[in-house]
Amino acid sequence: MRRLAIVLITAALALVVGPALATPSAGASTPPTEPPASSQAAADLKPVDVLQVSGLFDSVIVDAINQAIHDSEARGSQALILQMNTTGAVVSRAEMTYLLTNMSESPLPIGIWVGPSASARAYGLPAQLFAVADVTAMVPGSRIGHIGEPLPYGNGQVVDFGASTDALRHGSMSFKEARAAGVLKLDTGDVGVPTVRNMVLALDGVHAKGTTLDTVVDVLQDDGTTQATSTLVRFTGIGLVNQLMHTVASTAMAYLLFVIGVALLIFEFFTAGVGIAGTVGAVCLILGCYGLAELPVRPFAIVLLGLAMVMFAVDVQVGVPRFWTGAGIVAFIVASWFLYEPIPGNDMRLGWITLIVGVVGVMLTYIVGMPSMVRTRFATPTIGREWMVGEEGRAAEAIDPDGIAVVGEARWRARTNRATPIPAGSGLRVVAIDGVTLEVEPLEGAARDYRERRSTPHARADDAGQAETQG
Repeated sequence: MRRLAIVLITAALALVVGPALATPSAGASTPPTEPPASSQAAADLKPVDVLQVSGLFDSVIVDAINQAIHDSEARGSQALILQMNTTGAVVSRAEMTYLLTNMSESPLPIGIWVGPSASARAYGLPAQLFAVADVTAMVPGSRIGHIGEPLPYGNGQVVDFGASTDALRHGSMSFKEARAAGVLKLDTGDVGVPTVRNMVLALDGVHAKGTTLDTVVDVLQDDGTTQATSTLVRFTGIGLVNQLMHTVASTAMAYLLFVIGVALLIFEFFTAGVGIAGTVGAVCLILGCYGLAELPVRPFAIVLLGLAMVMFAVDVQVGVPRFWTGAGIVAFIVASWFLYEPIPGNDMRLGWITLIVGVVGVMLTYIVGMPSMVRTRFATPTIGREWMVGEEGRAAEAIDPDGIAVVGEARWRARTNRATPIPAGSGLRVVAIDGVTLEVEPLEGAARDYRERRSTPHARADDAGQAETQG
């Protein structure tokens, strides 16, 4: 009862006193309903867009940058930052000139940040974008250079890095060297700009194209202190399909897709299957051809790759690796090594891992895989295959008890019928067929079972001849 009374009294006090405490008196001041001016200023900060671009500058990347500039202008963004990591451009100089002009004439402040890791690079023609960008910064450890011949842009202007132009044309600079030479337009000391957030915060107060960027505001806290609040950062990127095409246009992917596509089509041609390998091969070949068309390739190397595949197909047809397989491997290696032409800042050589995967994969395919597949397919027992019983041949290698036999210019898996070893090069006779394996015996010295021999045409003929002689 006492506990129940306490509960009832507490509830009554809450009903009576609670509303009185919640309702302010007539002379009391009401709390502000509007946020502080500093908080409102933080909410009014225009966003900063960030476009991440990596890999070689191809048509996909160039179009993505031009589109990002247009979209950021249309959305009223405060600035656009290009997060860059590239070793060159495979587009024409005219396309890069258009991009330079678009960046220089855009009313939108544009920044370039080389990142996100110390291994990031800004090499080749893309590095010339630093000359027209409003703000440029780098991650400590990153490098810039190998710009090649300076490009024209705008109304007769030419990319100019001042006294550093010659040094950047055929060489590169580290972050510290670029900062000391005045190549970077945002000096943050030796610490550089390690993250995108640091890049956005560093833009605060920068004057670009008649606008002072405002990316940080001090917000007054309840305890009287202030806290820096940065503007909203919107990350943008290229679409899924464009990302796929950009990946395909890399040196390793274009090379591997082309090789895999041709190999699968050859496989489909000799197997005459249901078309899965041919369909996949056709898709890979189309993607590989697109990638090679985007990249600077040597025409003779492409021709040599095609000739290598023809050489492989010649020996695949007979099911035995011979001279043409060896010649095809040599041609394939030479074509792979000289496939791409160098560009400023990038020698465009295939990486050792890619090269080894391509060469070893082709060797395994055309020395082991494809010949075995062709022999297996055309060695499958069919109606009328019994004619092979009684045929003579030779041992391509020692058959003890298994090995390879050559019968009628074709190689077959063989097994001795009487457990009698047959040395390499010795003659043999087929006595039975077990699936795709021939059961053989030596021409001389084999134990013979005349009951089995009577079941073969040759045995019946021999028996008939012996009967006539005895008669």
